[in-house]
Amino acid sequence: MSKASKFILGRLRGCGYAFKGALLLLKTEPSIQVQATIAVIMTALGFYFEISSVEWILQIFAIGLIMSVEGVNTAIEAIADFIHPDFHDKIGFIKDVAAGAVFIGAVTAIIIGLIIYIPYFI
Repeated sequence: MSKASKFILGRLRGCGYAFKGALLLLKTEPSIQVQATIAVIMTALGFYFEISSVEWILQIFAIGLIMSVEGVNTAIEAIADFIHPDFHDKIGFIKDVAAGAVFIGAVTAIIIGLIIYIPYFI
């Protein structure tokens, strides 16, 4: 097998692992399930109000941002719990900072949603 073929097969295998990880998140993590539900609702609103291409781009970016950061937060929490299952101030700090990143992303997504949809409701 050529070096290029090995490279392509490796990338395809990596995509498979990533897809598996996304499915695991959706199946097992309540926070991702809530975010996915909100994403479906916002997507339906986008079709209902026939938002512009730019608004779609911003909305898809916001949804992707939240889902991605939520996944990273979940991974950080799992690693922290695996390394130190008992309460520890530094582990608590790490988990709080990761949750803070999700909060910042969520506030950003809410602001984007408000900018897009308030004109349609007014």
